[in-house]
Amino acid sequence: MPERTGLWLVGARGSVATTAISGLLAMRSGLAGPDGCVTERLDVAPGVLPGWDELVVGGHDLVDTPLEKKAEQLTAGGLLPAGLLPAIRDGLRAVEADLRPVPAGRTQAEIAARLADDLREFRTRHGLSAVVVINVSSTEPPTVDAPEHHDLDALVAALDEPGREVLPGSSLAAYTAVSAGCPFVDFTPSTGIRLPALVEFARRQGLPYAGSDGKTGETLLRSVLAPMFAARALKVRSWSGTNLLGGGDGATLADPVKAAGKLESKARGLAALLGDDVTAPLHIDHVPDLGEQKTAWDHVSFEGFLGARMTLQFTWTGYDSALAAPLVLDLARLTAAAYRAGESGPLGQLAFFFKDPVGTGEHRFAEQARILAEWASSLGRQQ
Repeated sequence: MPERTGLWLVGARGSVATTAISGLLAMRSGLAGPDGCVTERLDVAPGVLPGWDELVVGGHDLVDTPLEKKAEQLTAGGLLPAGLLPAIRDGLRAVEADLRPVPAGRTQAEIAARLADDLREFRTRHGLSAVVVINVSSTEPPTVDAPEHHDLDALVAALDEPGREVLPGSSLAAYTAVSAGCPFVDFTPSTGIRLPALVEFARRQGLPYAGSDGKTGETLLRSVLAPMFAARALKVRSWSGTNLLGGGDGATLADPVKAAGKLESKARGLAALLGDDVTAPLHIDHVPDLGEQKTAWDHVSFEGFLGARMTLQFTWTGYDSALAAPLVLDLARLTAAAYRAGESGPLGQLAFFFKDPVGTGEHRFAEQARILAEWASSLGRQQ
């Protein structure tokens, strides 16, 4: 019998989350196919991955815009198909009943306890065999290192200090998930679970986790093209990029401090593929007129035989949320299967989905795809 699985979204009222929820409802109703859903192409034994009908969605968010209203905005922006909303309106309202505000508290320990109670109540009320927590909230600034980030006992003590925010929001979400016995996935470049104390917490709890920073557009192309240059012994001298973003993501990344984490995530992947000596400036600009669209332009300068200088330029224009949403659903299914198979620690096999993957240094897209396919086909045997 299929097992019902929870998908708990941190940032559940944002563009990515709303697109994922709308797409899930559309697939269930037969109004859309699983285009962009990688799990539909993997060779996985029947019953290993939760089906689309077995995913139950809930989540936390700081904002209170109803899902229905957010879906209307995404439809007006051209992201969701015209005519879809009336067919999924009841489904959006049902999910709305499982969305919770981020609570206030005197200490971060109190807040985490209330967040974890929401997760446990969601799991119990729906009779779920697992709940996968996925962070799709806004990008945070890089975290300032603190001694408590390196020692779990010290971290737990610091969380009890009134008025102190020892953890950024993404890491508090990770701490909450692990406290409630839930696998955690970070689809953002924020710090999330990537603090030594939280890694130790997940290890003690025997939980799997994955991340970081979903690979949807420009970096996806880079991870395909960069190995081509290396394989053909063509020396890349510089790789410059400019990203133009509208929507909420663009507004967030207009802040240079918040954009720093995204830029670092993108740079690490390119450096791993081509080496640190490649000049790789990258700029992110907020262009409100683009709405939910994103345009990325790259200029690659490379050198061939006898020092011949050549260039490659490409432009990628798309809806980032439409590219991200199916991957969020894929990650929920795959992480739930890993949890049921008894896996724990960083799921490096999911590097295929991320710009800055935890648990592996592999950034070559073809190799990531091979590793994912082999691992996914083994999950049934593990269970």
